[in-house]
Amino acid sequence: MSELWLVPFSQKLLLWSALSAVSLAGATLILKLLQMLAKYIQNWLQLRDVPTVIGALPLLGHSLFMKSDPSEFFHQLLYYGEMYRCKPLIKFWLGSVPMVAIYKAENVETILTSSKQIDKSNMYNFLKPWLGLGLLTSTGNKWRTRRKMLTPTFHFTILEDFLDIMNEQANILVSKLEKHANQEAFNCFFYIALCALDIICETAMGKNIGAQSNDDSEYVRAVYRMSDLILQRVRKPWLWVDFIFQMFKKGREHKQSLEILHTFANNVITERANEMKINEEFGSDNGDSTPSRRKRQAFLDLLLNVTDDEGNKLSHEDIREEVGTFMFEGHDTTAAALNWSLYLLGSYPEVQKKVDKELEEVFGKSDRPVTLEDLKKLKYLECVVKETLRLFPSVPFFARHLSEDCEIAGFKIVKGSEVVIFIYALHRDPKYFPDPEEFKPERFFPENSQGRHPYAYVPFSAGPRNCIGQRFAIMEEKTILACILRKFWVESNQKREELGLAGDLILRPTNGIWIKLKRRNTDES
Repeated sequence: MSELWLVPFSQKLLLWSALSAVSLAGATLILKLLQMLAKYIQNWLQLRDVPTVIGALPLLGHSLFMKSDPSEFFHQLLYYGEMYRCKPLIKFWLGSVPMVAIYKAENVETILTSSKQIDKSNMYNFLKPWLGLGLLTSTGNKWRTRRKMLTPTFHFTILEDFLDIMNEQANILVSKLEKHANQEAFNCFFYIALCALDIICETAMGKNIGAQSNDDSEYVRAVYRMSDLILQRVRKPWLWVDFIFQMFKKGREHKQSLEILHTFANNVITERANEMKINEEFGSDNGDSTPSRRKRQAFLDLLLNVTDDEGNKLSHEDIREEVGTFMFEGHDTTAAALNWSLYLLGSYPEVQKKVDKELEEVFGKSDRPVTLEDLKKLKYLECVVKETLRLFPSVPFFARHLSEDCEIAGFKIVKGSEVVIFIYALHRDPKYFPDPEEFKPERFFPENSQGRHPYAYVPFSAGPRNCIGQRFAIMEEKTILACILRKFWVESNQKREELGLAGDLILRPTNGIWIKLKRRNTDES
């Protein structure tokens, strides 16, 4: 200690400043932890009457008990859902954050119809590096303004322009599947996913990436890797802090994938904007705007032209946010729904025969492209799609962050809680869907849907924040299924327990979808 007096004054000052800074940082951290502890205790006391999953530990909650394997994690949720089915809702703790799961139509309605509870869960923050503040992740006035601007771009007459792309890519898919016709069972999942990726890329960005022809492209790999990394962060609280996540290999992979995705999107947007500018300056269409001569429009083209109430256009960054959102929301979800449809049709031949009859009534023996008029006539096929989404909703659950206190089923749920809408369980309520595990498309006949609670079935969410692209998704699914089923008869011998359900960002089968295809000129159909 005596040596300290020999240190020059300037160095003493620097030393004391450093010590003070460390002390201040330590005191700030302690204060922050005390505030978090106080908030946790307050939430715990206010929510103690809400039915709780047993086994919570102080501060850690149920984190240590949550399975890391996607399939095991989902089955864990199913187990809790069955165990507490007699309860109107259940609570569990993810660290110090209270999560309230709801799965009854009446309670789901409380949240989804609210014009105030529109904030997405904090878990959606992990999407923001990729999607920014697009329709999926934004809230408040920004979300309301953006939603109002973008709603016209999903008008049915505009969606009709995308049918050509859907038909073309569906035909490529059929040609890829041809090699499996009259052969052994194969896993069709990735074939369908690449077709959906090609469709969303060309419809969203006007860019044909040829994923079905080249599934090893850098962009395709980046899309799948980014989705996987986001899911891993959601399930592992120790990866929630950005600087800690970036210290791991996963964090570095996240940064690399993000750079690939943003660079690709930026280049496409710039290229498209320059093309439009040249066309405006030189009038390259020569006044001919007939469908046969007009260049195909993509969502990107519409975004480049859309304006708000004051006439302001979207910025380059705004457009990238929305294009990224379309890519994220419109790819895996549709691919999953199509795969589940093929699995169910292959498992229920009596349903497939009814689809076959309807397709023959509409198309005869032709292999012509699907038109908008055809889609309107394919009513039973639409019921098949809807029933598939009931049994296997592409998004099995989603969450809202409560912006204010809320009463659900007589319980006060405090501001700051996360409310999880467990769609997979909601769609299996025997009160609204007798024999809930059975595949019965007739449930969605108009006469059978009358009187059903409007929030008993919400595969695309509902209320103010419902999915803006649901008509696009249904159109795509019906078009692709019509192309496949006019060519092949589908068989599946997979049992439900063999699927390996995993509640990732979407509901996917870890063991794949294994089907057999038989050409339609055989007697089996």
